[in-house]
Amino acid sequence: MVRIIIGGDLCPLGNIAQTFISGNSKAIFNDLFPIIEAADFNVINLECPLIRKTSSIKKDGIVLGASYATINGLKNIKINAVNLANNHIMDHNEQGLISTTATLNDCGIRWFGAGRNLEEARRPLIQRINDRRFGFIGIAEHEFSIARNRSWGANPIDVISIIQTIREYRTQIDHLIILVHGGKEHYHYPSPRLQKLCRFMIDEGADAVICQHSHCAGSYEYFNNKLIVYGQGDLVFERLKRNKKTSNKGFLVSLEYSKTNFNAKFIPFRQADGSLGVQRLSSEDESEFLSQLDIRSENILSPEFIEQSWIELCCKEKYLYASRLLGHTRLLRFINSKIHFTDWAYSKKSKMISRNVVECEIHREGLETLWRNDLY
Repeated sequence: MVRIIIGGDLCPLGNIAQTFISGNSKAIFNDLFPIIEAADFNVINLECPLIRKTSSIKKDGIVLGASYATINGLKNIKINAVNLANNHIMDHNEQGLISTTATLNDCGIRWFGAGRNLEEARRPLIQRINDRRFGFIGIAEHEFSIARNRSWGANPIDVISIIQTIREYRTQIDHLIILVHGGKEHYHYPSPRLQKLCRFMIDEGADAVICQHSHCAGSYEYFNNKLIVYGQGDLVFERLKRNKKTSNKGFLVSLEYSKTNFNAKFIPFRQADGSLGVQRLSSEDESEFLSQLDIRSENILSPEFIEQSWIELCCKEKYLYASRLLGHTRLLRFINSKIHFTDWAYSKKSKMISRNVVECEIHREGLETLWRNDLY
């Protein structure tokens, strides 16, 4: 049997940074340490670049970057590979990503999901484990981290490119695992688009699709007998502002392959709750966690539930979206959240213009071209 463990987002910042630098992996992973050590292959998402000096980019959202010396916390536990396809991997420009890949190479930790250009970023990691060949592809939603034809960055979610990659490498791989860095933060369910994408990738040949980035334990389904996970929660991620109701619990995904069968197990844990590192849940808490996970996962089998839940969430964040689209300052965003001035300060005509630019493929492509080339 081959056992592969997939861990969620890891960012060695905050109070735990020094423990990573000291290389005390047992203090970081605690009772998950022997579980990880016993697996045949372990993969995590490295949520920030490992840098030697700061070179922050201009972006919307927080900028993350950890000292390259924090690699010691991964070097002393059996982390075999890291996914770099995420929205923070270019937070310190190409120099940050170059430093990250060099640091990983020096430690013998393999990486995928990013690279010096789009071609390298989309290339899967192929690993022979026992008598089988496993492929790992990392893809990320378009934020400020995406690779281009001649520049460093992460592998973007692009359906045509994904299909081309799967078809190009499928004969070299027995089992294909795709890690998706996408979804709504602190939302337990997939959006209709995300569920459709993940199911499509299963149809095209993926054996498992694991979504990360949401900072909470989400839901899962078996589609055509293949596993899709919509959010497994952070593995190690102390944040300045955390939604503790959702972001201090997560789970490892253990994928077990025998000659004739596939089985998946979920291993729940807690982190960033005042104690150092990660601890597995007690038996009682684990049972409750898995029960709630199963209930949420039953819900997503209903297309009506997926659609309605997503509509409700979008309505809840309507004024945040409106303010972001219009480029409001933090003060204006706050005011809009209270008095909803975007309902009446902008005409229906102006809203239709904005809608057309966002929805129409060629108009959106024009805007994206201007943004990517710093011409807007």
